[in-house]
Amino acid sequence: MATEDKKTPAKKPFFKRRRSCPFTGPNAPDIDWKDVGLLSRFISERGKIMPSRITYVSQKKQRELAKAIKRARYMALMPYVQIESDNSRGRR
Repeated sequence: MATEDKKTPAKKPFFKRRRSCPFTGPNAPDIDWKDVGLLSRFISERGKIMPSRITYVSQKKQRELAKAIKRARYMALMPYVQIESDNSRGRR
């Protein structure tokens, strides 16, 4: 056949930079149960602890974070659950 197959240059795969743990590094904050502002960043709207696959926290630091959140809840610095009002879900 007279037509030649032209090869298209191979596209480079999309490179997504791996995010690192926010608690590792030289300027990383310490996990402390009294620091409610820091701990609340890792709590969902409903009051659940967010998983490490979403927050990119390392496994070791995730255990420390969970322990600090549970301790802050026990000491009544943080709520166990966030109760939604009935109007927000469309009920009367």
